[in-house]
Amino acid sequence: MSQNNSEVQTISGGYDPTAKANKAIVEHFDHHHNSSTTFDTDQPLALPQVNPETASFRHIDYDDHPHAWARIRYQLREPLAEFLGTFILIMFGTGVDCQAVLSTSTAVASSPKGSYSTILMGWGVGTAMGVWVSAGISGGHLNPAVTLCQVVYRRFPLWKLPIYAAAQISGAFCAACVIYGNYSRALHLYEGGTLTVPGTAALFSTYPISYLSNAGCFFSEFMATAILLIMIFAITDKRNSPPPAGLLPLVIFLTIVGIGGSFGMQTAFAMNPARDFGPRLMTAIFYGREAPRNKFMNLTPVFPLSQLGPLCGGLTGAGLYDLLLFTGSESRINREAASSVFSTRKSGRRRASSDPESMAQVHEICKSAERRDRCEI
Repeated sequence: MSQNNSEVQTISGGYDPTAKANKAIVEHFDHHHNSSTTFDTDQPLALPQVNPETASFRHIDYDDHPHAWARIRYQLREPLAEFLGTFILIMFGTGVDCQAVLSTSTAVASSPKGSYSTILMGWGVGTAMGVWVSAGISGGHLNPAVTLCQVVYRRFPLWKLPIYAAAQISGAFCAACVIYGNYSRALHLYEGGTLTVPGTAALFSTYPISYLSNAGCFFSEFMATAILLIMIFAITDKRNSPPPAGLLPLVIFLTIVGIGGSFGMQTAFAMNPARDFGPRLMTAIFYGREAPRNKFMNLTPVFPLSQLGPLCGGLTGAGLYDLLLFTGSESRINREAASSVFSTRKSGRRRASSDPESMAQVHEICKSAERRDRCEI
């Protein structure tokens, strides 16, 4: 096979895309077929003639979208990732709840198969595995509170918030249904034939301890979720000390175990509206209409404390981290500070240029906002 290592050109010296394309086809054929056939790259290959006025062109990527479902899946990858990640989270979490508690009955198991430590491990592993499955596709939120904080502080599109939340709640609901089906017989044996609320319903959704007030319920969830979001924003901050590639789920695991071991006794550390609301919908189906009602609902029948506490706590924790530590321009807090700096610079350019003291003040503001390179005074 003849090869020409020089640049493909026409006789007059100009660039000839047809000749270059022919040469690429020949090289591709020779590479894959190891053929000794000789082609003349100076002559255009015989290609079918197409009438551009009547032909219709459509790009088809057969590697990524070989059929209709592949195209649908491509459009829904992010919500599907959130669905599957939350599904795995609740499968592990409610699964370990059921095994650890139901096995304490001799009607279910000959000996206990878990403790509060194994419950912490199960929820931690479930969260880590859910993040691992979905982080590379959707970001691994698995929590409407996390998604809301990404919208408020990290330029995440607002229109994706309801889509992500619906996917997360759906994943939690489906996982709770699967776990209920798996432990259905054990649940009835444990309760003596009649399912009660809270009873075994507390194995799926969160019910606060009896002595806790409404304010106590709210503050417990508020505090735990604030810590969770501080940790999430810290380990995803490239200017801080993020974990090595692939180890973020491990840090999430340690965070969940630590929060549950420190603050989980009073409200079962929901910290996630989807984690509570999805399984609660399941209990409304299998336990009756009484199941969704508990002390968390006393603040308002529409927006229970198990949802309001994590949302407010998440916003507070994320905002606190950005206010005190985060310096990136992704944050709304830093963008607003920068915009005020630049408006000050534009309005006072002429005055600052003639006033050394004013110029020094503007430079100091730019330096504090890490925008000195854009303050061209």
